[in-house]
Amino acid sequence: MNYFPFFITLVFIGFQNYFHSQEILNDDLINNEINDESDTNRIDDTFYSTRIISGHSTETLRKGVMEFRVEHRFGDIAGDAGGVQTMFGFDNSSDIRIALEYGVTRDLMVGFGRSKGTGAPYKSLLDGFVKYKLLAQKKSGSPITISALATASFTYMKASNDITQVNAFPKWQHRLAYTAQLNIARKFNDRISLALIPTVVHRNYVAADDLNTLFSIGGAGRFGINSKMAILLEYYHVVQSKDVRGTNTNSFGIAFEWITFGHNFTINLTNSKGFGETQFIPYTFEKWSKGQFRLGFCIGRKFEKE
Repeated sequence: MNYFPFFITLVFIGFQNYFHSQEILNDDLINNEINDESDTNRIDDTFYSTRIISGHSTETLRKGVMEFRVEHRFGDIAGDAGGVQTMFGFDNSSDIRIALEYGVTRDLMVGFGRSKGTGAPYKSLLDGFVKYKLLAQKKSGSPITISALATASFTYMKASNDITQVNAFPKWQHRLAYTAQLNIARKFNDRISLALIPTVVHRNYVAADDLNTLFSIGGAGRFGINSKMAILLEYYHVVQSKDVRGTNTNSFGIAFEWITFGHNFTINLTNSKGFGETQFIPYTFEKWSKGQFRLGFCIGRKFEKE
């Protein structure tokens, strides 16, 4: 049995008690700037987290807020690798990510994380990103919010001795991958938000039947149950010709989101194993129809100076 997520939960409880005096208790302050008169026209919280399921949302952390994130995905629930023998995936860990992210200004945030990696094809991944909100939706003015995202990932796994494998890394630059993304979203009301997410992924080294540069169109939605809970949907479609990447599939996920006292807690089901756009967009191979989907969760804990 994999006890890592339970250990992390205990760590979070300890953090919460230790930083109680610095906790963000007011839900309005969790996701919004303290508004002055000039800000009342702006619509924030199109999504209530900086992520949707696997990918980013348009949201950025408030200035001076640091978020500690733990993301975990178990093994296949069903199919050949799932079922009762693996406790429906709970015995296995597809991927784990731990990260620190920070709001530099109201519209600019940065982040750095480390992932275990799925092993298909990479392990031991470092990632970093910069996200800037170019345009904010307003009651009178812009009908949409637009954020720009740039990410990079680097694997420091031991190189394979098999030079036919993509993780043989003939040059150190082959360990790098990049993403550029525009995230376009609209909050229609307190219950419904939708996003369109065009994304370009570039990898410096790929297999012979793969493409270095991929274009993907993502789509996502948030459907509120009440002020604290919501259902999330997310799908990324890679645009490619049929004669390449024959074993790859597109990433699709559904999630339940719960917001409370400085935490954002998401439980999700997805066919993707890895975290980050350089991983789940080009390296999803599993199919929902074969039971190759897994339970995952994300806990985001915000801290700010008193």
